[in-house]
Amino acid sequence: MESERALDVQFMLDELLDRLQMENVINSRIICMRSRKAQVRAYARIWSLPEIWRNALEINPFYVIEVVSEHYDKLEEEEKKKVLIHELLHIPKKFTGGLVPHKNRGRRIDDKLVDELYKKYLASPEASEMFP
Repeated sequence: MESERALDVQFMLDELLDRLQMENVINSRIICMRSRKAQVRAYARIWSLPEIWRNALEINPFYVIEVVSEHYDKLEEEEKKKVLIHELLHIPKKFTGGLVPHKNRGRRIDDKLVDELYKKYLASPEASEMFP
């Protein structure tokens, strides 16, 4: 597997976070990467640094959103944004470094929830309008 920073994905993610106003997510602690030749069927996946490593290195929680080039890059822009929203939903409300599973305490990370947030994104003012 090969990987590199994905600045285009980082830009899209920053725009999503600005317009969705997800206060629990710290933009500067999410790194977007693009992988190639990954042996997965997923469009993207999210990684966190385990607590033992964070404690040993004395650093705050960080997340990596990896987009799988062979699958993600073929998507239309709308679907790419939905994939990123899905990955963001795995970040817990307190940004603790853990990951929220697809089924958690009666709440599901599924297409319905992603579509709701995408509609909220579409209805929100553009970043340029928010920050003249």
